[in-house]
Amino acid sequence: MLERPDPEPAFAAPFVSPVMQVQPGWIDYNGHLNMAYYNVLFDRAVDEAYELLGCGLAYLEATRHSTFTAEAHIRYLRELHAGDPVRVTFQLLDFDSKRMHYFEQLFHAAEGWLSATSENMVLHVDMKAKKTAPFPEAIVARLERMKAAHAHLPVPEGAGRRIAMLGKV
Repeated sequence: MLERPDPEPAFAAPFVSPVMQVQPGWIDYNGHLNMAYYNVLFDRAVDEAYELLGCGLAYLEATRHSTFTAEAHIRYLRELHAGDPVRVTFQLLDFDSKRMHYFEQLFHAAEGWLSATSENMVLHVDMKAKKTAPFPEAIVARLERMKAAHAHLPVPEGAGRRIAMLGKV
């Protein structure tokens, strides 16, 4: 019997996560989603996008290569509460031989409003050497396909922002 290669994934523009739910234990003493759990929701969506790109858990186990977040900028725009259904979009903005730059948006899944954004720079890392390493050709090919699928999307509002007190010298 001939083995068929894994089918190439279709890249949605942007990638959209399955619906997730804000858990009651994630609510802080202010009565809304604690800031740490925004990262949990963003990270779960990244894991799904990485599976499409071929650099998820199976890739780590087979190659001992993974990605490490080098920088993240999160904007908290609207509160979420226990039980709220949410979904995350993932847009690949750019990549090079060792890095990915992407932007995520967290939406209330039932009402459609934007709750938070996360802009990230990640590094491809050889886990044995603990050093950055180039992506393999198969991952580069998928990154190219995803970037092409996302190329027609507008640059998200908030991408590239820096933290600053406006009006200060």
